[in-house]
Amino acid sequence: MATPLKGKVCVVTGASRGIGRGIALQLCQAGATVYITGRHLDTLRTTAEEAQSRGGRCVPVVCDSSQESEIRRLFEQVDQEQQGRLDVLVNNAFSGVQAIMKSNQKAFWENPASMWDDINNVGLRGHYLCSVYGARLMVPAGRGLIVVISSVGGLHYFFNVAYGVGKAACDRLAVDCAHELRRHGVSYVSLWPGLVQTELITDYVATENSSLDPQFKQLKSLLSTAETTEVSGRCIVALATDPDILRLSGKVLPSCDLARRYGLRDVDGRPIHDYLSVGSVLSNISRLGWLTSYLPSFLRMPKWIMTLYTSKF
Repeated sequence: MATPLKGKVCVVTGASRGIGRGIALQLCQAGATVYITGRHLDTLRTTAEEAQSRGGRCVPVVCDSSQESEIRRLFEQVDQEQQGRLDVLVNNAFSGVQAIMKSNQKAFWENPASMWDDINNVGLRGHYLCSVYGARLMVPAGRGLIVVISSVGGLHYFFNVAYGVGKAACDRLAVDCAHELRRHGVSYVSLWPGLVQTELITDYVATENSSLDPQFKQLKSLLSTAETTEVSGRCIVALATDPDILRLSGKVLPSCDLARRYGLRDVDGRPIHDYLSVGSVLSNISRLGWLTSYLPSFLRMPKWIMTLYTSKF
């Protein structure tokens, strides 16, 4: 089995389950030493055991990404145990899923003001803190890759106000950090997974309550073509082994674009769903959905159209 990341050191936050777990599995399969974080040691150990069965080494570290002191200790541990080496940091921790599911399409003023902290204290502030401490290890070495897990929710309204603002900020975090890191040889990108078959979403859409939520009702119909949790990991392995990664630094990278760029497929052999194809985009517009059957799959939504559509000027 190929191990392109053998000898590399990685940190993946929020890796007990979901996308973070899938990323850890793929990084270990590629031969890396991977530090994974979460708030519960038992679930972290379960992920670590499965990851190590794939190869590499997986180190579980209990760390609450809302607490700077715990984040600082995490990177101090990596620094001490790996002689200052850190090659890949994945900012994935996110604690807002349950809050989103409970909001039931309420307007922002109808939800508790604490919704902002529920979604962005870990999902944005924590990413910034990890980026600070991660960069302090990467910059002296003159190399490294930082990835922040974001979503198309940073482009247009999705779920609620706090979610959209947080994801748009994650994208900007990648752009601005990349600007300052470039001269030091460190790359920073924002990764947009498509719809992912996470445990929480799969369990939620299976409940009767999900029928009350229009957005989750739509997600239920799309789950059959959704990505497994390991697609993001395959994307990150490809990015981490790309000798020209600095050319992508500062960019927002949809998983379907990376699948085309690197020839990736899902772990079950399926093609990775191209959610930026014209047909896929139109299928989400009820009055134009009928056109999808007439459009070839290779037609894709140009990025300049997406930019104009969301322009604030």
